[in-house]
Amino acid sequence: MIAAPAPVETRPDVTIADVLAAQSRLDGMVVRTPVGEYPDLTRAAGAEAVVVKHENQQRTGAFKARGASNLLLGMTEAERARGVVAYSTGNHAQGVAYAARLTGTACTIVMPDDPNPVKLRAVLDQGADVLLQGATFDDARARATALAEASGARLVGAANEPAIIAGVGTLYLEMFQQAPGLDVLVVPVGGGSGASAAGLVAAAVAPGTEVIAVQSAASPAAHDSWHSGALVERANTTRAEGLAVGCGFEVTQALMRRHLADFVLVTDEQITLAQELYLTGAHTVAEGAGAAALAAVLADPERFAGRRVGVVCTGGNASADELRRALARATGPVPD
Repeated sequence: MIAAPAPVETRPDVTIADVLAAQSRLDGMVVRTPVGEYPDLTRAAGAEAVVVKHENQQRTGAFKARGASNLLLGMTEAERARGVVAYSTGNHAQGVAYAARLTGTACTIVMPDDPNPVKLRAVLDQGADVLLQGATFDDARARATALAEASGARLVGAANEPAIIAGVGTLYLEMFQQAPGLDVLVVPVGGGSGASAAGLVAAAVAPGTEVIAVQSAASPAAHDSWHSGALVERANTTRAEGLAVGCGFEVTQALMRRHLADFVLVTDEQITLAQELYLTGAHTVAEGAGAAALAAVLADPERFAGRRVGVVCTGGNASADELRRALARATGPVPD
């Protein structure tokens, strides 16, 4: 196993007390999503058990509703009156739009050009205004930052937000209650709110559980930042929108350095294989990011053999093209 880099000086302003407060704040606002075990997944992994936390059944179809709702519910009325601006490839956008609708907050979302149509439609259905900017998450981030500065609205990022991390942490409190005794928990990473929250919660309530992060090799900025001990930028070409981030973020990286056991990469093709197994073996829809944790388990059977493994299906907002590509694994060549 590769040792974690030495901790940096940053002290993330989020604690287990914040997660517990978020759990109380979010009561009734989000779904306590189920966990499940599936023989086909366990056989394919060679594990004692693969336990899936179904955040694809969360409000908006992804875990992001937790963090965004916690942040907006914690804002003052005066802050919400100025509105919010967010940038996202999709699931964070849906989470912020959902929370904005719940709290009566004006909301503008900046997404990259040619977004996943399922995610775009869902954001619009929540009543948010949408602007399309650039080819990547990072292009959208620059436009959203400028827009917030010009308008006075609150910029809501997906990573450097302690309130978002605390809200996301509620899913891991649930998971450790629903599936005690996990040997290892594998969590996908885009900006890192999920993995940083998972490590924080595990350290507090399940210190015997190893937490491993996973990212696409086609967009490895968070992975490379963690291993190098410095924030870096990398090429951002994965087709898994939820993992398509081109830089590391200070707050999430500091938490991940403190708590993760390891951080690994998988290919987009391995993610597609995991999506197919979710469809055929668990009868569940996982978008690319949602299947990445399972992909990491399938890609390294020796590491997970005989262990009780937790994976989070973080979202189910897959496009029709994604689903066709995944099903083609079982019937023929994967289309481009």
